[in-house]
Amino acid sequence: MPCSTGGANWEGGAYDPETGILYVPSRSCLMTFALIPGSETGSESIYVNGGNGNNPAMNVEGIELFKPPYGRITAIDLNTGEHAWMIANADTPEELQNHPLLEGVDIPRTGVSTHTGLLVTQSLLFSGEGQGGGPIFRAHDKASGEILAEITLPGNHVAPPTTYMHEGRQYIVTTVTMGDSAEIVALSLPD
Repeated sequence: MPCSTGGANWEGGAYDPETGILYVPSRSCLMTFALIPGSETGSESIYVNGGNGNNPAMNVEGIELFKPPYGRITAIDLNTGEHAWMIANADTPEELQNHPLLEGVDIPRTGVSTHTGLLVTQSLLFSGEGQGGGPIFRAHDKASGEILAEITLPGNHVAPPTTYMHEGRQYIVTTVTMGDSAEIVALSLPD
């Protein structure tokens, strides 16, 4: 169920050459696709996706038709081909936690169906929730996926982060959006 934008898309993940672990962000979503006859372009058929206004409801009163997680980060050991761990890429959205049809149901962390940019360093894995998620940036234990820290950003994380050193200090830089504008945010440990 990767939909038209892919399960693991342009973000591509992050590779740790010291451990041989590849960290892959992926998402699940339902979408309809079709070939319809003819078009103004002269083609005999045209490809369309669910965005053409004829998409049937792919949920029940806002609840997805498939089991979460809706977005995840998976650590793949390229030495063995085995999945080392998997974690949902975000908390459960409030509208799902408080949905009347799910009253009394213990809902695990579901993640969100977004593209999550990742960065792996010598000691940590960093992730955001992606556009459509929350303005949260997380530091994970790269061996287990455990969340070690959460940082609130001024907007939603929308691109894979990068890192650089300047005068002996390491910075992590990511792009965030606040609707019509975007910013580049640099993070560093305090002196």
